[in-house]
Amino acid sequence: MNILVTGTAGFIGCEVALQLLQRGDAVYGIDSVNDYYDTSLKRKRLDRLLPYDNYHHFEFCISDYQALETVFKQYSLQRVVHLAAQAGVRYSISNPQAYITSNLAGFANILECCRRFETEHLVYASSSSVYGANTAQPFSTAHGTNHPVSLYAATKKSNELMAHSYSHLYNIPTTGLRFFTVYGPWGRPDMAPMIFAKKIAENDTIDIFNYGKHRRDFTYIDDIVEGVIRVLDQVAIPNRQWDSNNPDPASSNAPYRLYNIGCNKPVELLRFIELMEQEMRKTTKKNLLPMQPGDVPDTFADVDDLIADVGYKPETSIEVGVKRFVEWYKDYYEV
Repeated sequence: MNILVTGTAGFIGCEVALQLLQRGDAVYGIDSVNDYYDTSLKRKRLDRLLPYDNYHHFEFCISDYQALETVFKQYSLQRVVHLAAQAGVRYSISNPQAYITSNLAGFANILECCRRFETEHLVYASSSSVYGANTAQPFSTAHGTNHPVSLYAATKKSNELMAHSYSHLYNIPTTGLRFFTVYGPWGRPDMAPMIFAKKIAENDTIDIFNYGKHRRDFTYIDDIVEGVIRVLDQVAIPNRQWDSNNPDPASSNAPYRLYNIGCNKPVELLRFIELMEQEMRKTTKKNLLPMQPGDVPDTFADVDDLIADVGYKPETSIEVGVKRFVEWYKDYYEV
């Protein structure tokens, strides 16, 4: 197939594109390569894709509708994996406009191009952050998500609502994936695993919020990629049992689906750091701090629907995942 993947210089986008290329799809990748974090890491991710003859790269921001329209117009794009976004919970507090531009205006552009050029299936990144102030665990797509605690989460919730409107109005199949704390080789420097690894390597003190009581459903990158591609291959269809008097938030009488995509095994941050220290053969000081604005205490994904519908089952244990991540980190950064 001809598949558009946005965010191919990003952590998940690059890995998804690689898998699609290796199975023979033609991938049309878009990324602005902005400086939210180290652009050299983004360029090196792209270097892994560029040797493939079936990879075609475009460099612009998805908020540029004309540039996006040109790509859709020139190529017969059957499916879209939309992973480009302004990421980060804490950054959204100090730089809200970046999230409005990329996550809202940019996503509207994606939807409109999918409508105009009759895309077969749009799969897009949502986030576990949409659960916000919810405390019932594990998080289920059957739960309400009307109380986000950061602008980032609010934009991701908005994406789900916008997608439903296009599925309803124009019969465009859309599937949103609520990612839960993705980690692994080639990860993002602004996320906890990379921050922890850097601190341990440099014998620096690690700031641990919520006094180390956070639990996160750490999900290894390979498991995420498998889930994304399985979902992409199964085009969303209407739920014929959908009841408007008792509506299921995760489906619709339109071709619309929402899934959690996580490991289903939450781990305390202190345990995650302990495993990293073991693999790096070093220990470092910990500075226990209160919870930061925009954070949630725990994340824990209910993935029963994803298992039932597409056979997704995360296989990578936290011990194996951390070992692989640390091996890559030490090699990449020459630690």
